[in-house]
Amino acid sequence: MGLMSPRLSTKTMVPLCRQLATSYQAGIPIVRGLELASDNSSSKQARRVLTDMAFGIRNGQTLGQAAVDQGRYLSPFFTTLLDAGERGGRLDVMLRDLADYFEARLRMRRTLIAALTYPSVVLSLCWVIGTFAFALLGQLDFNATRFDWDALFLAYGILQLKALIAGLVIGAVFILLNRLGLFRWIWGWFVTHLWPMRPVTIRLGLARFFRTFSLLLGTGMNVTHCIQAAAAVMVNPYLQRDVLQAVPLVSNGATLVQAFSGSRYLTPTAREMLVVGEESGELERQLMKLSDYHLDEANHAIQVALKLLVPMLILFAACVVGFIYIKFFMTYYGMILSI
Repeated sequence: MGLMSPRLSTKTMVPLCRQLATSYQAGIPIVRGLELASDNSSSKQARRVLTDMAFGIRNGQTLGQAAVDQGRYLSPFFTTLLDAGERGGRLDVMLRDLADYFEARLRMRRTLIAALTYPSVVLSLCWVIGTFAFALLGQLDFNATRFDWDALFLAYGILQLKALIAGLVIGAVFILLNRLGLFRWIWGWFVTHLWPMRPVTIRLGLARFFRTFSLLLGTGMNVTHCIQAAAAVMVNPYLQRDVLQAVPLVSNGATLVQAFSGSRYLTPTAREMLVVGEESGELERQLMKLSDYHLDEANHAIQVALKLLVPMLILFAACVVGFIYIKFFMTYYGMILSI
C-alpha cells in the first residue's frame, strides 16, 4: 500500500490472481479460493481484503459486489473483470487473464527498475558529493589559521535538511492533489503528451482497453456498456475521455469504425483491425489481438526510451560533476588571487 494510493501493489496482485485462477480451475469454490489466497498472502492488507470479500459472499453478495466493495484497494480492471466473468459464466477465463495481465505488468516494472537503478545511484552520488562541495566552498577561508570542520558539517547538514523539507512539502502537495482527484489529470497530461512517456502510456492504455473490451464482449454484455467499462480501467483520464466519445455514436447505430474515427489516440493498426473484426464477425478475437499488439509495442517503446534516457541521465550527472569541478577551482583560484 503506497502513500499516493491504498490499492494493492502489482507485486501483491500477481500471486493473488494466480492462486485464485488455479484454485477455481481445480474446482475449488470461490469462497474457499479466497480464503486460501488470504492464508498464503504475505500482505496484511491483501489478507484483510480477501477475508472481507469471502465474508461478503457468505452473507449473500455476489463476487462482483464483494470486489466492488473493496474498490478502494482493488484496481477497476480487477473488479470489472471479476464482475463480468461471474455474470457471463466466464470466471475461469477472467481469472486466468487477470493473472497473466498482472504478471506482464510486474515483468515490465522490473525491467524499468533494473534499467534505472544504475543512473539513479549515479545521480544520488552526484547530489551527495555536489552538495558537500558547495558547502565546502562556503567555508573556504585562506585567512583563517585552521579549517573549521564543525562549521562545514553544520552547513552541510542544514543544506540537506532544507532539501528534505522541500521534498516533504512537494510530496505532501502531490498527496493532497491526489486526494482531491486533481493529480490524475496533472500527471495524466504529462505522461500522455510528453516524450518518452507518451508512446508507452497510449499503448498500455489501448492494450488494457481492447483486452477488457474483448473479454466483456465474450460475456454477452451490450457493446456500449463494454466500451464504458473498458474505458474505466484505462486509468488515464485523457484516454478515457477520448474513447468514451464513441458511446453516443454506437448508441445511435454507428459501427465501431465510424464511432472511433474521431479518436485522437487510436493507432492506424487499431482502426484497420476494427474494420477486419466487424466485417469478419470475429470482433472479440481481433480485439484481443489488438491488445497483445499494443502491449508488445509498449514494451518496445519502453526499451527504446530506456536506451535513450539512461545515457541522458548519465550525461546529466557528468555535467553536474563538471560544473562542481569548475566552480570549485574557480572559487579556489579566486581566493588565491584575492590574497
